[in-house]
Amino acid sequence: MIMSAIKDPGILDREIRNKYRGLLRVAKPLIKQEDTRIIRKALNISIDVCSNLQTITGKPYVLHVISVARIVAEEIGLGTTSIIASLLSDAVNKKGYSPERIKNELGNHVLLVLEGLSKISGINTEKTHLQDENFRKLLLNLASDVRVILIKLAERLEYMRNMETIRRDAQLRLASETYFLYAPLAHRLGLFNIKSELEDLSMKYTEPKRYQIISRKLKDTTARRNRFIREFSDPLKKVLSSAGFEFEIIGRPKSIHSIWMKMKKQNIEFEEVYDTFAIRIILESSFEREKADCWQVYSFVTDLYQPNPQRLRDWISIPKTNGYESLHTTVVGPGGIWVEVQIRTVRMNEIAEKGYAAHWKYKGMKPEKGIEDWLIRMREILEMQEDDIPDFIDQIRPNLYSEEVFVFTPKGDLKQLPAGATVLDFAFDVHSDIGSTCVGGKVNNRNVSIRHVLENGDQVVILTAKNQKPKTDWLTFVVTSKARTKIKQALNKEKFSQAEAGKELLKRRFRNWKIRFNDENVKKLLKYYDLKTSQELYYLIYIEKIDLAELKGLLTRGKEKEQGKEEEIRETSPGNKTVHRDTMYDDYLVIDRKVENLDYKLAKCCNPIFGDDIFGFVTINEGIKIHRVNCPNSPQLMAKYPYRVIDTKWTHSDGSSTFQTIIKLQGIDEVGIVNQISEVISKDLKVIMRSITVEPDDGMFEGILKVFVSDTKHLEALLRKLLRIKGVLKAVRYDDASRG
Repeated sequence: MIMSAIKDPGILDREIRNKYRGLLRVAKPLIKQEDTRIIRKALNISIDVCSNLQTITGKPYVLHVISVARIVAEEIGLGTTSIIASLLSDAVNKKGYSPERIKNELGNHVLLVLEGLSKISGINTEKTHLQDENFRKLLLNLASDVRVILIKLAERLEYMRNMETIRRDAQLRLASETYFLYAPLAHRLGLFNIKSELEDLSMKYTEPKRYQIISRKLKDTTARRNRFIREFSDPLKKVLSSAGFEFEIIGRPKSIHSIWMKMKKQNIEFEEVYDTFAIRIILESSFEREKADCWQVYSFVTDLYQPNPQRLRDWISIPKTNGYESLHTTVVGPGGIWVEVQIRTVRMNEIAEKGYAAHWKYKGMKPEKGIEDWLIRMREILEMQEDDIPDFIDQIRPNLYSEEVFVFTPKGDLKQLPAGATVLDFAFDVHSDIGSTCVGGKVNNRNVSIRHVLENGDQVVILTAKNQKPKTDWLTFVVTSKARTKIKQALNKEKFSQAEAGKELLKRRFRNWKIRFNDENVKKLLKYYDLKTSQELYYLIYIEKIDLAELKGLLTRGKEKEQGKEEEIRETSPGNKTVHRDTMYDDYLVIDRKVENLDYKLAKCCNPIFGDDIFGFVTINEGIKIHRVNCPNSPQLMAKYPYRVIDTKWTHSDGSSTFQTIIKLQGIDEVGIVNQISEVISKDLKVIMRSITVEPDDGMFEGILKVFVSDTKHLEALLRKLLRIKGVLKAVRYDDASRG
């Protein structure tokens, strides 16, 4: 019996059987008949090892790994090796299942994937001090076997789908980390469906109110949306059928997260988002006729409906670097409603939804150069990267999510770079030595500087000079990881040589002063100047930021004077700022697991007020900062430093304390509008207005109000009153409206 290893048969036994059968059903097109035996063996091993374990969501571990294996097969399209590895992700070296035994019983391919998985720490919200390091390990495995990454993405998706029961602080950590790191990674690997779901689920826990509002409005508009799709599709179906096409037309709403991003970016309400859904036309087409068929269907669509020429996107001629191929246009449908139409073939659609795994299926048909080139660049970055992990993440993340520009070398070779890439980025992409000596370029035969931002279709020639070398300010405008890494390496190399020269200067002075050059004396200098490493000391000596003349007195002065100077330095050092508690809010905040002797402040980046969903973040120099969960900085803080996040809650409010918040107003610039706004605020005795700024602009105005309110309900009531003023079109909390 398959389930003979289960110690407690019953309900769990039946669940495992049902889930296992479901796994085999969806995996049937991907595996051979004889593979079911080895998959069954892997499941039995997993049951033997993990039968008494639970995940952080409270789910039996065996059910969790079967669910992960199903995602791997059904939603990513991986085969036998990956299914087995998903079932055994936590089984190596447990209960006698050594690597040698796994290799002998299940094969070397399975072992290699399992070893890649074992290098990445398991998800445990109490032991997330090394999430940055885990992410680097994740990418290092990408360089060797991308299946490791795909299984980890499936595992993260399974956790995110089952987070309702876990603690709030753990929900926030996992959701923020998912949004900050895993969703961009899914995007880069072409897993559009998984990327969208990870973003939506992250938003569900970080911004639950907005998530529920948009979700409800999408459901409320379902009938109207379906009616529009039928009206739009019926004439198109007749035309395509008469032309002999085999096709499917489907309409689907955009993701909740993508709709919310449009609302924020354009500062509009849900009802004003004109493209909350897209219509997709999927063609049955031979590989040889794909492009021609897609463009012919495009002509049929634009014959029936007026297109917006500015909204044509051709990712068929030049696919995205993650392999995405499709033809997009936006047209005016029935009732004057704008709608996005996506035209693609069955092959293109499978690649768009299943990403990198689908590339393998079609590899014999067409080399997918874009994603292969990206993997090569990623390997180069990983090989060059040093041990500064947070800096590593900051460099890698933008390259996961960025759109591309397509430019050409003088010989006509195509280069794909992130949007915003400069001539200098292009130079480093060609070769590190060319980048290091770049002094400018010619774009479309016009001389430009190294800062010039490239656009689609540019032809680029790089100009170099032997005496040119990387400069610190280059880091302020390059966008590619390769360029940043190479520039930093060159700067560090130069700084190292300058530090060595500074060390020799210091040694000579020590000999002249008859002072021993040893660790004890160097440590005294480091302590005096509040420096972390001796290399920093030597470098500052070389560039004359430290005066050698004062060092002799420092090393020979009396102990009391030295101690006094240390106290002076300690008081003025940036690392030793005095932190004051926001005592006026003591009665309203409860900070769990509070760190002794650490005070707190309300973060100025998001200005939390009573009623906001909040969390505490332990800073290095300024105690605990209280942030809103939907603060623009929260995803990065929670993802990169989850161990510094502290669960924080409001307790009660008697309305006596007030909190500063900022309101952004937009409207028609009518006479007396400022007086009307001031009057509304003055009538509310509990609101204190700190300042008001109004900027007129061609008959319209934008205003910024700084006010003190008692809580979120008070703020919402004030916003409603402001919107009743004639001429005021928008009144929103500013740090919401400014996020984009």
